[in-house]
Amino acid sequence: MDFSFSRPDFSASSPAEKKAAEIFTQEISARIDISTVSTCDITVIFNENASFPSEDGYEITVGNNSITFTASGIRGLIYAVGRFLRKITVKNNRIYIPDDISGRFIPCKSIRGHQLGYRDTSNTYEAWDIPEYKKYYLELMYFGTNTVEHIPYENGSSYRIPIMKRDEQELLCLAAEEADKLGLKVSVWYPNCEKDTDTALKNREKLFSEASRLDYIFPPGGDPGSLLPDELMERCRLFREILKKYHPDAEMWPSAQQPHQYPDWGIRFLKETEKLPDFIDGVITGPNAAFPLDDLRRRLPGKYPIRFYPDITHNLRCEYPVHFDRDDWHYALQVVNGRESANPRPSEYKKIHELTRPYVIGSVSYSEGVNDDINKAVWSALDFDPDTPLREILTDYSRLFFPGSDPEKVADAIFGLEKNWEGAPEDNPSIEYTLRRWQEIGEEAPALYGNWRFVQCLFRAKCDCFVRRKILFENALIKKAKRATEAGDMKEAEKILMTPADKNISELRKAIENDADVLFSLIGLQLSTKKHFAKNFERGAILDTIDFAITDLPWLLSRFEVANALPEEKREQYILRCFNRNKVECDEYYYSVALHGLDPGGVTQEKFFYMNIQGDRPEKNNGTLPTSLFKLYDHIHFRLKTGGLYSKDGYILQITYRDLNNEDSIKHSVRINGNTVYCGQQFGGSRNYDYERDMLPDGFIAVEYKIPAEYIINGCISLEISEPVNGFEIAELRITKSSYKS
Repeated sequence: MDFSFSRPDFSASSPAEKKAAEIFTQEISARIDISTVSTCDITVIFNENASFPSEDGYEITVGNNSITFTASGIRGLIYAVGRFLRKITVKNNRIYIPDDISGRFIPCKSIRGHQLGYRDTSNTYEAWDIPEYKKYYLELMYFGTNTVEHIPYENGSSYRIPIMKRDEQELLCLAAEEADKLGLKVSVWYPNCEKDTDTALKNREKLFSEASRLDYIFPPGGDPGSLLPDELMERCRLFREILKKYHPDAEMWPSAQQPHQYPDWGIRFLKETEKLPDFIDGVITGPNAAFPLDDLRRRLPGKYPIRFYPDITHNLRCEYPVHFDRDDWHYALQVVNGRESANPRPSEYKKIHELTRPYVIGSVSYSEGVNDDINKAVWSALDFDPDTPLREILTDYSRLFFPGSDPEKVADAIFGLEKNWEGAPEDNPSIEYTLRRWQEIGEEAPALYGNWRFVQCLFRAKCDCFVRRKILFENALIKKAKRATEAGDMKEAEKILMTPADKNISELRKAIENDADVLFSLIGLQLSTKKHFAKNFERGAILDTIDFAITDLPWLLSRFEVANALPEEKREQYILRCFNRNKVECDEYYYSVALHGLDPGGVTQEKFFYMNIQGDRPEKNNGTLPTSLFKLYDHIHFRLKTGGLYSKDGYILQITYRDLNNEDSIKHSVRINGNTVYCGQQFGGSRNYDYERDMLPDGFIAVEYKIPAEYIINGCISLEISEPVNGFEIAELRITKSSYKS
């Protein structure tokens, strides 16, 4: 450490300098008790220099018992304060300043922001009022954010829910005023949901005239939106005319997000941009992109810069699902965490940033709440300086938001949360270790239990640990119940499966519930639809999904109910078939998308597939769904390789499809080693009704195809399923010597 202080004096004269000094004082007072020291031992100088070469740049100079923050305005001065706060440490009521804090800092990207939409679909923001927004604005700025994005009435009128303290558009206008005071730019995501143009124009004039600051208007092409590109562009032209009346410097940025009903929408959009309209200033791309980012940059006229709209808030059914490059997030973790859990993914988002940043001038992320808070810090820091080491960003995050804690330990614990989602929970003992690390951090600094960022990380660690313990416990019961059934004691087997959870599981479950209540009170995070007003299970309501099945135990119990309705002589064999549902002989093959991932035999699936997750859906995961059906692969192609198939009589290929037969699908094909097994209307083959009745819930069908022995090469097969028009969804398949029969 170079030097330290316990009471600063200030030098500030302009309004921007005084505002920065006020912010600095508030932050320092939150870390040490200045009132206990009478003598000032450092002078902090705020220097608003209009000739500074960058609007968003700043400089920090450390002298003898002084530190100077220099920038061209309030925004840069706040960035300087942010760097200072990210680097200092606090001990014994003193602030310690590292010797490497000095320097001149200029951002890489010109747009660096996050969407903070106050609407009923958020998992946090709609519980806030202006004080919460003001505080969060500053916290984002400490990592270099210069733009905040808001959302007006999506359909022209309010949809205010009880948790919301204000009307949506009222909040937007007040928040824009506060952003302006901090020098933040204001963007508005404004979809074209109105059917007629006159209504759309009236709605926008109302907002544009009421908001004190607007810098960017973002009308998405799709998601939502259903206008054809020529209609979208015409509305952009009309909107811009109104916008310029009230905000002469504001810009219009439509997005190249494609409505699903128009396959040629992207080509039409490019043709409109090739006319070089002067009423748009750039193009945004994000979820449901019309083109891959690099392709869009090549094809879009060079006069239009691209702003990225990365989804950093969602875990599944999204642009970048967990493990986006391999899509192998374990089904049990998907069930409990769902789409919007606390999701620190620093390593993944650094990789995504590296892949995307060469093509864009910056980004405003898609966010639905504070579940992605760490991802926001990572993304903003990388937009400001992409060479910043990831570990440095996380230790900065720790020093800023966990003052007094060991920043290296906190960074390790954050990385631990990301690693918790690697592989099968039962095979990942680091999940228990990560929870212990967060508990130790709390024990060392008990005040953190009133810090929502800490409680959220602790909550996530507990949820992951709950999943692991529950899987281990229930799989042990299943194994024991199977042995009892094999011994002829079905009653004992059913009794075993109904064994209550161990104390270390039930107590952890209670702690999770308590932490959820704490998070709701601290920051408005909505982890339950009933208690915390979450919109639905997909909007971060973990308490609604945490007790869903993550093993086959509930499904097996439901099978006992079915067995008890059968003639007595058939019950035991039926239950044994259920226990052995996925078991095949050593010269046969079984594959499940949920259980075995997307690279069967080392084959990587073609791009643009979709994972239709079933396990976190309340109407699906209700005891009728075995874990092998928790994921559906949705695409126009599926490929697989395997070996060890030596039967001279050939095999039966049985595929479990989702039952969505499209009558116009006439090229559904199944090929083995290049040989056509079937080609025709979807799905072809023959139905295995016995298997469907015994092993499948409603909505799934089992279709069989015969594989002649001569199609198999030295026991090896290369399977390809294709339907180029409508595609198909599969959950599992098996290659066996004979058909399943009850």
